[in-house]
Amino acid sequence: MHALLADARFYELLTKFDADLAAQVRAKGCVWCGGRLHSACYGRKPRGAPIELGPAYEKRFSLCCERDGCRRRATPPSVRFFGRRVYLGMTFVLVMAMSCGLGVRRTARLHAELGVGLRTLRRWRKWWLEVFVESQLWRRERARFMPPVDESELPAALIERFARDGPNEQLLAVLSFLSPLTTRTA
Repeated sequence: MHALLADARFYELLTKFDADLAAQVRAKGCVWCGGRLHSACYGRKPRGAPIELGPAYEKRFSLCCERDGCRRRATPPSVRFFGRRVYLGMTFVLVMAMSCGLGVRRTARLHAELGVGLRTLRRWRKWWLEVFVESQLWRRERARFMPPVDESELPAALIERFARDGPNEQLLAVLSFLSPLTTRTA
């Protein structure tokens, strides 16, 4: 886990994926009026990375309709950010994947390295076990995993199903799978 979280090239790759997702949403135009979408990125102060991320992670891609009377925002899905959470998406997924058997020592290490506290970990665990399993995305997609994913072992059980060439590709596949949950507007 630590190697993935400290890989600067992986963070750059995630930024490129988010830029591609934003370009796809921009090309479709405004879903409410059909108008053109312009860049309307907003600032973020993400937590959960053991390395300095640089200016690319200080903003979330977002778009705004150009038409007067509409001006609605369209925030594309993201593989970097997980909705309104302040922690990075990969931190949210990886930390929860390793949370089985979370003891005092491991909790203290997570807090020291990533700033994730015990209350936050409990809140995230509850989200995976209660909110995620009831989401439209999971209800629609869970049938594609055979045998069924053990929901009590999420997200680790989900990560295992995305077998790829290496851990970077595996995590990217999981983050892409989860990206529709990172926004309401796109």
